Amino acid sequence: MRETPRSQGTASGAGPGLPQRCAGRAFAHTTGASGSGTPHRSDGRTPQTPRGARRPGQAGCLGTTPPVPRRPAFWRLLPPALCALLFALITWQVAAGGPLRSLDERIEHAIAGRGPRPLTELLADLGGLAVALPVLAASLAYTLVRDGGTRRYDALRVVLAMAAVPALVVPLKALIDRPGPLTEATGYYPSGHTATAMVAYGGAALLLAPYRGFRWTVPAAGVLTLATGTGLVLRGYHWPLDVLGSLCLGGVLLSLCRRRGGSRPVGSRPAGSRPAGSRPAGGQLQV
Repeated sequence: MRETPRSQGTASGAGPGLPQRCAGRAFAHTTGASGSGTPHRSDGRTPQTPRGARRPGQAGCLGTTPPVPRRPAFWRLLPPALCALLFALITWQVAAGGPLRSLDERIEHAIAGRGPRPLTELLADLGGLAVALPVLAASLAYTLVRDGGTRRYDALRVVLAMAAVPALVVPLKALIDRPGPLTEATGYYPSGHTATAMVAYGGAALLLAPYRGFRWTVPAAGVLTLATGTGLVLRGYHWPLDVLGSLCLGGVLLSLCRRRGGSRPVGSRPAGSRPAGSRPAGGQLQV
C-alpha cells in the first residue's frame, strides 16, 4: 500500500514538540482585545444572559433562573376562602336542620362508644388547653429566643390566631345552641377542643417548620388534630359535623398565619444567590 507523501515542510518539522495554537479569535477563553483576561465570544458579541445578571426567582415558585413572576394573590387566598365556604355551609346545615345534620346524627349514633375507652379519652384530651397550650408556648419560646428580632411578627400572628379561637367559638356555641350526642346540654357546635388542637399544634408547626430538622412538625400537627377529632366523636362528646366545622375554622385561622415568602429554612440563602464579596466563576468581584 502506498503512503500519502507528506510535504517538505511537514516532514522537516516532525518531532515531539507541543501543538501550536492557531492565531485568531476562535478560542472561547483567550484573552480579549482589551487584555482584561475575561472570556469572550469568538464573534465579539456579548452573551445574551451574562452571568452577573442572572437572578433567582421568587421564593415558593418553580424555577430560579430566569426569574419567574410571583404567584398570584388568588392562589394564596384560595385555601382560606374554601375553608370559610365549607364552614359557612356546615354551619347553615346544622342551624337549619338540613340533610347533612340528619346524616351526621345517624353516623354518630352508629359509632358512639366504639374503641377502647382509655384510648379515646386520651385522644379527646389532646385538644384540652392543659395539653395544647404548653406545646404552643414552647414553640413560641424557641422561636423568640433563636430569632426574636426577625420572626416576632410570625409569633404574633400565631398568638392572635390562638386568641381568636375562643372569641369565635364561644359566641357560635351560644348562637347555634346544638345539643350533644349523649346529653340534653346544648352548645356543642363547633368543637372547641378540635379548634384548639388545630390552631395550637398547627401554629407550633408553622413556627418550627422553617428551621432545619423540624419539618416533621407539620405532619405531626395534622396527626394530633385528627386524633383529637376522632377521640371526641368516638367518645360521644361531639357530632362529626362539630369536628368538621372546627377543622374548617382552624384552617382559616392558620392560613392567615402563613408567611408570604414560603417555608424556606430560616437563615439560609435562596438558590442561586451568593454572599456579598464573592467572586463568580470567570467574572469579576461582585459587591
